[in-house]
Amino acid sequence: MTVRLDFTSEAFFRDPPKAIAKLRMSAPVVATRFPIVGNVWITTTHDATAQVLKDGATFTLRKEDGDIAGLRWWMPRFVRTIANNMLTMDEPDHTRLRSIVDEAFRRRAIVAMEPRIRAIADGLADELFAQGSPADLVQRYARILPLAVISELLGLPLADRPKFIAWANAMTSLTDVVSFFRLLFAVRKMRAYLDQQLQIARVQGGEGLIAELVQVEREGGQITPDEMVSMVFLLLGAGSETTTHLISGSIYELLRNPERRDWLEQDWSRVGLAVEEFLRFVSPVQFSKPRYVRRDVEVEGVRLKKGDRVMVMLAAANMDPAVHDRPETLDLERKPNRHISFGTGIHFCLGHQLARIEAACALEALFMRWPKLSLAVDAAEIRWRRRPGLRAIAKLPVTAEGRGTETTARSGTRHDRSLTAAN
Repeated sequence: MTVRLDFTSEAFFRDPPKAIAKLRMSAPVVATRFPIVGNVWITTTHDATAQVLKDGATFTLRKEDGDIAGLRWWMPRFVRTIANNMLTMDEPDHTRLRSIVDEAFRRRAIVAMEPRIRAIADGLADELFAQGSPADLVQRYARILPLAVISELLGLPLADRPKFIAWANAMTSLTDVVSFFRLLFAVRKMRAYLDQQLQIARVQGGEGLIAELVQVEREGGQITPDEMVSMVFLLLGAGSETTTHLISGSIYELLRNPERRDWLEQDWSRVGLAVEEFLRFVSPVQFSKPRYVRRDVEVEGVRLKKGDRVMVMLAAANMDPAVHDRPETLDLERKPNRHISFGTGIHFCLGHQLARIEAACALEALFMRWPKLSLAVDAAEIRWRRRPGLRAIAKLPVTAEGRGTETTARSGTRHDRSLTAAN
């Protein structure tokens, strides 16, 4: 039986635990229809999710003929080129590309970027209300911080940031086939831009991850020109979009939960612990990419046939009561926290360390600068974008004014030690 659920509805995004609990009552793996993808199985438990992600031989991202599971026959060639990245590859191609970008990341020393990330966050927090109040925290802060960081990391010009913001907004507006065609123009321009930046790095060198990738290429790294473009496209997109919605979702939860915010502001050394819970509870990435079932297999008692497609529901794994005590409750002190927001297996998120640092810096910088920050509208008025698979707040209007009768600013305890040391 096919389960019908609108994965882009306001009701679903506003209260994921409620919808997920109903899905899980049906089965650990349920058949449904997902926007753009079509008919597909989805996992509803932690164990089913882990099984699919870890068994790369049975659940593959490509069919035997090499076609990518998530692409449809009507999608243009340049989209297929962009999609031809390590997130859509099985072994051995995945390891080939992953080793190249791993080497480039090692050379850039992500952990050493923490002071710079905090400085960017401090600057953005200072400018939050420069254009007036209330301010949309998504566009003025949560989107700009990850884009600024990944742009610096890649070595892209600061002056080009408005282009990235426009492209990111186009990506988030993807809800159905019609909107997919609307964003094709933006994707085409983005691909051409990144191709140009790679050519500049090949000729002139430079600083940043793009230059490092070019150097690895020169040293014999096995990667085609198209794969280089899709790699940078992936890093720019994945390195900013999901972190944007982790930051905005985390801030939203703190603004509507004063007691949790107070707990965090009392001692910012707790921020690493809090970020882990936000990763679990907010779950900005709700689903994985589709995978093909290569052989008849049983997943948690549910029989899947060769040729079926399956998507793991990361948000459901993060809300599984068999793994998490009271999963529907935001508990910033949760230990241990077995969330699976970065995936598992060979496709474990490359940018997990960067995302954690950015989120922690974003929260501390914002609330240290604006201790009385509050929602400018009732929490019930906040809306999410109708983007399947991504839990993204559309707008988050905030004001610098206080909560209740509070009139004195609180600075809290500054957290100066390395964020990553606690993780």
